[in-house]
Amino acid sequence: MEEFKHFVIVKFKEDVVVEELTKGMEKLVSEIDLVKSFEWGQDVESLDVLRQGFTHAFLMTFNKKEDYAAFQSHPNHVEFSEKFSTAIEKIVLLDFPSTLVKPVKEAEAEAAA
Repeated sequence: MEEFKHFVIVKFKEDVVVEELTKGMEKLVSEIDLVKSFEWGQDVESLDVLRQGFTHAFLMTFNKKEDYAAFQSHPNHVEFSEKFSTAIEKIVLLDFPSTLVKPVKEAEAEAAA
């Protein structure tokens, strides 16, 4: 069965305290078991012309599309999304079944843990 990914790329408004939002998102996904994994990061390498103003990326992984759909309607997600949306200047969302081409080797996975 294919995993399902929810990928969000954003540019926050100037006055936003990004750390508050990322902590809120970390709390959100820790409370909802439907989320298999969550990772995020801030761009530090891309040229401004390639970045197009986007600064942060968020990736959630779900076991299946139905889990993602249930997550979307979860009351905690709905509430957080309202707050998150007001902080966004620009956003790109991609939701897709993923195709794993090269899995993490067990030794690498254990070393990372």
